[in-house]
Amino acid sequence: MEELGFGVTHAYGITETHGVATSCLWKPEWDSLPLEEQLALKARQGVRHLCIEDVDVRHCETMEKVPLDGKTIGEVMLRGNTVMSEYLKDVKATEEAFRGGWFHSGDLAVKHQDGYIEIKDRLKDIIISGGENISSFEVERVLYRHPAVVEAAVVARPDNHWGQTPCAFVKLKEGFEEKITSQEIINFCRDHLPHYMAPRTVIFEDLPKTSTGKVQKFILREKSKALGSLFYTEV
Repeated sequence: MEELGFGVTHAYGITETHGVATSCLWKPEWDSLPLEEQLALKARQGVRHLCIEDVDVRHCETMEKVPLDGKTIGEVMLRGNTVMSEYLKDVKATEEAFRGGWFHSGDLAVKHQDGYIEIKDRLKDIIISGGENISSFEVERVLYRHPAVVEAAVVARPDNHWGQTPCAFVKLKEGFEEKITSQEIINFCRDHLPHYMAPRTVIFEDLPKTSTGKVQKFILREKSKALGSLFYTEV
């Protein structure tokens, strides 16, 4: 988009925060960085919006702040007068969402040294394989870099040995359907990610979406669950 002359600013928000809660404010010193580094910085969700009192990344149970190391994952929490007051006629859900005095977004993120946050996954979408947390967002980001991939979504597949393994649903660009194999996609991911993060299953199909274009991951999770464990059939 920027090659076409657009200036892109990344913003983040959810319905419960009445729209934008953070934005990735651009720093002038970033202008001199290589393009790939600039794109990685633009992908961050950034710092709190003017109307939000506070945004933080904290441990979802202990409520402790995560260190500013860009590695430790916590939950994005918000508070302020643009955050909703309650879920309509649902006291239990409201109490759960506001435990500890913060609104729990359900988004997992890290916080960088400069205070900018970067979302890694939804709490319900994180994949735990052999005790390691795998961000489906990071795997999807690599999949989108493959020249034959037009759309991708990654969910957990149950595994009797590892607990879960990444399962990728991929839509290929027109003309590539007969040329690309699942193993090629897996190898591409292994070249750009730690091997444990690479998908062990790749399924080529159109992705289910809502009327607004949002991928319906719950449908993909059901499909992945129905596949069963990969461990016994893996070579």
